[in-house]
Amino acid sequence: MLSCGWLLALSLAALTGRTTGAVAYEQTERDCSLYPPYLPSTAVNTTLQLQELRERMLPLNISAYIIPGTDAHLSEYIAPRDARMAFMTGFTGSAGTAVVTQTKAALWTDSRYWVQAERQMDCNWELEKDVSIRNVAEWLISEVPSGSEIGFDPFLFSLKTQGDYGVNLESSNRSLKSIPVNLVDQVWKDRPSIPPDNLTLLPDRVIQRSWQMKVEQIRNQMRDNPYKPTALLLSALDETAWLFNLRGSDIPYNPFFYSYTLLTIDEIWLFLHTVRVTEELKVYLNASCEGPLCVQLKSYESILDHLKTYVAQPDIKVWIGTEYTNYALYEVITPADKLMTSSYSPVLTTKAVKDETEQRILREAHVRDAVAVIQLLMWLEKTVPKGKETELTAAEYVNMCRGKQKDSRGPSFETISASGPNAALAHYSPTEATSRRLTVDEMYLVDSGGQYLDGTTDITRTVHWGTPTALQKEAFTRVLMGNIEISRTIFPSGTRGVNMEMLGRRALWEVGLNYGHGTGHGVGNYFGVHEWPVGFQGNNIPFRAGMFTSIEPGYYKENDFGIRIEDVAVIIPVQTKYGQDYLTFDTVSLVPYDRKLIDTSLLSSEQLQWLNKYYKTIRRLLGPELDKQGLNEEKDWMFRNTEPFMASGSSASVCSSSLTLIVLPVALFHIV
Repeated sequence: MLSCGWLLALSLAALTGRTTGAVAYEQTERDCSLYPPYLPSTAVNTTLQLQELRERMLPLNISAYIIPGTDAHLSEYIAPRDARMAFMTGFTGSAGTAVVTQTKAALWTDSRYWVQAERQMDCNWELEKDVSIRNVAEWLISEVPSGSEIGFDPFLFSLKTQGDYGVNLESSNRSLKSIPVNLVDQVWKDRPSIPPDNLTLLPDRVIQRSWQMKVEQIRNQMRDNPYKPTALLLSALDETAWLFNLRGSDIPYNPFFYSYTLLTIDEIWLFLHTVRVTEELKVYLNASCEGPLCVQLKSYESILDHLKTYVAQPDIKVWIGTEYTNYALYEVITPADKLMTSSYSPVLTTKAVKDETEQRILREAHVRDAVAVIQLLMWLEKTVPKGKETELTAAEYVNMCRGKQKDSRGPSFETISASGPNAALAHYSPTEATSRRLTVDEMYLVDSGGQYLDGTTDITRTVHWGTPTALQKEAFTRVLMGNIEISRTIFPSGTRGVNMEMLGRRALWEVGLNYGHGTGHGVGNYFGVHEWPVGFQGNNIPFRAGMFTSIEPGYYKENDFGIRIEDVAVIIPVQTKYGQDYLTFDTVSLVPYDRKLIDTSLLSSEQLQWLNKYYKTIRRLLGPELDKQGLNEEKDWMFRNTEPFMASGSSASVCSSSLTLIVLPVALFHIV
């Protein structure tokens, strides 16, 4: 799945595809130039909430109020109760910032969501397409008078966000004003609560390392740090979930729960909603004792007061990861000599490297997940020519197939199921209003993933059931070449992903094609599908053995088609002729690529060799699982689609004889 931290550099036009509902076609986007303005049925009337918010701004003497699209933990995915931007604007995309003044309201979102925003917002709102904080600041300077204060909730701002606004406003005689009571919450009368069925926290019994072992591992890093921190503050939800091997369900698609942790050398404080605290949880966390491995359970809302009390003591130094600590917590750690910062906390950097057990079970999750994806592709191959299936039914089908797999806990994100021009919208997900009927005349892209007790998965395949155009075939092959080039690369340990990211683009660049999103992101063991800080971006940490990352180049032709090939790979040691401490990628996703879209005349001999060895791996690892599940038809489909490729010719021809299966030890997963 595409990481939401990257902006698509694609200008996306309105969808023009067929709808599947019984209602007549309507113009899908608003037109505010008309009088009265035209609003589609999907637009939300926001007049009342804007009026009430502006009334609450007046006594605070603020001329504008900033509403980010995140929560107090700076999460990518947020719970319905934290969807303040959506409540105020009607826009439900996962990325954006809203700003309200007494006379205007504007939303900034990136190009993935321009069409969606035009469909969901009424004419109270302007849509701004430059999402930089500099652009937001320039708009504020033009709309509010000199000397004005601009309000924000410090719990919803990262340190960097607050700093960037400050820099861009400082010379304009306009300033930020921290307002710790969220004004949208005061207006939002029916704001969702935490559902009662979300209150249960379950220990992760699959992971080998106990929470006590993890606590000591992190404490050793604190002891070894030359700056001698006395405490570590954990703010990201996956940090606390990982440290205590606990899983919840507060966040859609993510097994997290609202929490903070303050860890010292000899004490542990866990801040959570106390209604969750059962006797079983107290026993699990040693909450009824005193000592360095006894967890003191505190109310979620008390984190700020507790942190102030702790910082007031002498000889204190609190370590924070700046990427996920909100400004409200940061600003109470004073004076400055009581603060120690790094981009990521030691929990996030430690979690990024999976141990042997985590690697093994994450591989096993991908084997079962491949079964579900193959079931989808085989089913579509049969049914699409009949003209009855839609993007929405395909998304539902793959999630149903995953739900039948062992230890399934639902999808890891909203399935991207897109055909024709919808696939050119890289973050499109089908709805009743937009779902197109699948046909043999269009390309189809499905980006989906599952949550399992032993791992999180994410895979994208692009297929064509008819005859692809020359451009579609060449573009697909060049996207595949980029995927292979990264996957087969050997590199020194400690290399940053950003330094090899261009390998995924080179084959596209050679003919003037490109894609506007990131090339990969970390993946966890029953965690978030985008697990920081692993990946190919500039702010990701260097690669080390045991990290898992997606590899996902693509190409998108506006209003026509979209291509993405995404695999998850684990970084493993590799023997070289001369050097030591070298690494490479071992692909753990196990679904073949669409043969008819591959032009083998474009592939180098090394790329073709990699592809054939990958297909051997699929046969070796997936065949026994399909046998185990009694899926004979799916096994036949898999074998047909993993026949070896011949080097000659301009199409994906296959050898006349079948591959001989070679049974190798489980440890020999490496594809060179």
